[in-house]
Amino acid sequence: MAIVRWEPFRDLSELNRLFAPAAAQRRWLPALDLVETADQFVLTADLPGLGEDDVKIEVEDRVLSISGERTRASEENKAGYRRVERAFGAFRRTLTLPEGVDGEAITASFDKGVLEIAIPKPEQRKPRRITIGTGSKTVETESAAA
Repeated sequence: MAIVRWEPFRDLSELNRLFAPAAAQRRWLPALDLVETADQFVLTADLPGLGEDDVKIEVEDRVLSISGERTRASEENKAGYRRVERAFGAFRRTLTLPEGVDGEAITASFDKGVLEIAIPKPEQRKPRRITIGTGSKTVETESAAA
């Protein structure tokens, strides 16, 4: 049997981590999924507790920005303690779009706290076939031996 040294402050640091106010006020960033289909990119964001009026979507140059704010809904305050586990606050997520994406063609829908943005893929340039001409052309070069 191994002898383990008892460190009383180790247990206290774990309790402090659990109840620290800084942990409750951490920055909130919504989770995003980006899926590529044959003709579009689909961005899905979980925004629980927000409505479509609470979210702002902008496209500037080739950058898509999603921003909003989730406010504190409730907190428990009994017998001298306070417990807040859900993160809240303002957020902003950005995504650089591929070259050639038409910002006017981007659409968004919001249902049950899930935002879905459809980003059509840009038109791909089709390869151009170049025909090789017939005929011979000679190129004269000077000799260095002269």
